[in-house]
Amino acid sequence: MLSNLMSASLFLKTLYGYRRDGRYELHAFVLMPEHVHLLLTPALEVTLERAIQLIKGGYSHALGSVIGRKSEIWQRGLTDHRIRDQQDFMHHRNYIHQNPVARKIVNDPKQYRYCSAYPGFKLDPWPSAAKAELLEGPQLARVELVPFPVPREETLLRQSESPAAKRVR
Repeated sequence: MLSNLMSASLFLKTLYGYRRDGRYELHAFVLMPEHVHLLLTPALEVTLERAIQLIKGGYSHALGSVIGRKSEIWQRGLTDHRIRDQQDFMHHRNYIHQNPVARKIVNDPKQYRYCSAYPGFKLDPWPSAAKAELLEGPQLARVELVPFPVPREETLLRQSESPAAKRVR
């Protein structure tokens, strides 16, 4: 599902569209061929579950419109970790950014175009202490989303699409 440039671009457009609409703050992300990691803070009136529902549903709808078919894209549920403090935030942001390095897709996360460490992505900073006090409970979270497996020929984030990936091989 997240294995080609069109699908990845569409996911990023969806992700940034809801950010622009003020549904959440986006602190880090990585799109891997078979899963996505996000570090986000939902807006005060939005639950984490609702923010994820918007992302999954928005992307599924947009992809269905482009490819001309509707099918279930995402596996049910999500894996989340509520961020406790700034040290925890830094740890999970680093974990997200290091995903393509750990998978040996690139040597440096700044080389992976589907990672927020890649130059040019606009991200929101760690929430200030004043803002954190307004939140009812820990809302900042690292989330992992997993799509259903796709046939090999439909795979989108191939190493060959990234110039940095060619140097890794």
